[in-house]
Amino acid sequence: MDNEILRALRERRSCRSYKPEQITDDELETVLEAGTWAPTAKGLQDPWIVAVQNPELLKKISRMNAAVWGRDIDPFYGAPTYVLVFGSDPAVWANSVPDGSLVLGNMMNAAHAIGLGSCWINREREMFATDEGKALMQELGLPEGLIGIGALSLGYPAAPPRDPKPRKENYWRVVK
Repeated sequence: MDNEILRALRERRSCRSYKPEQITDDELETVLEAGTWAPTAKGLQDPWIVAVQNPELLKKISRMNAAVWGRDIDPFYGAPTYVLVFGSDPAVWANSVPDGSLVLGNMMNAAHAIGLGSCWINREREMFATDEGKALMQELGLPEGLIGIGALSLGYPAAPPRDPKPRKENYWRVVK
């Protein structure tokens, strides 16, 4: 079987090099809305999505992420937009991280579908567990008790995507 959606799922790749131009508001809204349509346990819509395009805030978030990683680089690869996803503490809502992960996945697929590049960025849980991270969450108007789940770098790709790696043998099984 094959169709447009299945082809897009096979073709999407992480983007690690972006053009400096900012994406349009319509493109950003399309990606963010796709995140809101991700399935969530019990339909609770627990995740919180925050898009950041302010240059000073982008620098701050990049610095915070790099500090957690212990590297002096831009972990967001020069993207002009970051999308942060938060959720309830898993001690309060056990499905918080899976729900937020599905939101991030939906947004990556939507970005690809409209010609944008994206890459999942890790270390948000550690970043937003710091005093600086908690203060930033408050500045962003988020409720207390959330954790960082993940983030996306988002923008126009500066280079064509890499070829996909071959899928490993015996990746899936069917038991009847």
